[in-house]
Amino acid sequence: MATPRLKVKYQKEVVQALKTKFQYKSIMQVPKISKIVINKGIGMAVADKKMVDVGVEELTMITGQKAVATIAKQSISNFKLREFMPIGAKVTLRGDRMFEFLDRLLTIALPRVRDFKGVNDKGFDGRGNYTLGVKEQIIFPEISIDKVARISGMDITIVTSANTDEEAFELLKSIGMPFANQKN
Repeated sequence: MATPRLKVKYQKEVVQALKTKFQYKSIMQVPKISKIVINKGIGMAVADKKMVDVGVEELTMITGQKAVATIAKQSISNFKLREFMPIGAKVTLRGDRMFEFLDRLLTIALPRVRDFKGVNDKGFDGRGNYTLGVKEQIIFPEISIDKVARISGMDITIVTSANTDEEAFELLKSIGMPFANQKN
């Protein structure tokens, strides 16, 4: 299998650019993306158990890796939710699959979002990780719009080894993340 395009770009261009910008002494200090976690909360799962299976199947198709159902950690009576009930789906991507997914997200899926003006640059958590929400799963070409019963969204968290949000921002910007309010 060939090396993913974004991985090559990271190794050849991004590492050197970040090393000179932040004055790292070694290339081992340069931040990198360690994993991508895609999480899909399925509120309708309380009433219909099959919705979790559909969510797991959709995430598996989008990522190319088997997704797992997530379960409720505690009971919440107002939501008719019991402890250990399946309530969502998630998948964690690492290595080549992570770079392949990120490439598809940046080049195919995000441009298909209606009225897309870039992703919000305020999704950083203070530790160098970035989360963005996707409102519709149909922006991914793997999902056939004819077979979708309900349009639902998901959260995509990009976990980096960066120490600050500024480093993570520069890492994602240099990889090709289309931020709406570009800081220079």
